[in-house]
Amino acid sequence: MIGMAAATPPAPPSSIAHRVVNNEPVSIEEYRTFQEEEEGRYEYVDGWIVSMTAASWSHSVIASNIDRTLGNQLHKTDCRTASRDVEVELPTSASNAFPDVVVVCGDPKFADERALRLRNPSVVVEVLSPSTMDYDRGEKFARYRQLDTLQEYLLVAQDRPHVEHYVRQEDSWRFTETDGLDAEIDLPSLDATLPLSEIYLDVSFDSDENE
Repeated sequence: MIGMAAATPPAPPSSIAHRVVNNEPVSIEEYRTFQEEEEGRYEYVDGWIVSMTAASWSHSVIASNIDRTLGNQLHKTDCRTASRDVEVELPTSASNAFPDVVVVCGDPKFADERALRLRNPSVVVEVLSPSTMDYDRGEKFARYRQLDTLQEYLLVAQDRPHVEHYVRQEDSWRFTETDGLDAEIDLPSLDATLPLSEIYLDVSFDSDENE
């Protein structure tokens, strides 16, 4: 555990408290050092270092399916997909994120010369897990919405064929839910579609390991 002195340390948000690894808030520099020295992936939220739990098999397959399906459709466009190892810098230096899948249209822009922290995602996909779904739906999405480049946000269930989809309008976000393996999702910002049969290809809903 690491931490910096504070008279009255604030409590971490309840949606991430169970995944926080530090006892007191730390600086972004301390977080960077911690991230480099420790195994695994950690997000940074207002001074709190948040463990990204290991993905289940279903989680990984779903993310891979989406990456492949979108990547094939975007092959001849200026948009590209990237995997869950890409760090997205959120508008303030007090938080970041590692989306399960991210799409960038045009040239990627980074916060540093080493091309480590992406600043201009167009579409973000998060695969929901019991330990992260409250944060993904709430405060994390609120932070993502501050990115001017972000046009669409998808939350994908593991335990059933179900996707929550947000599309940026002029001054609001349109929300739709899609269910069933025979359905598909239109992604207007990409001129692409995501059939749920492709999202959930080779995924078993009878497994108890969808964490």
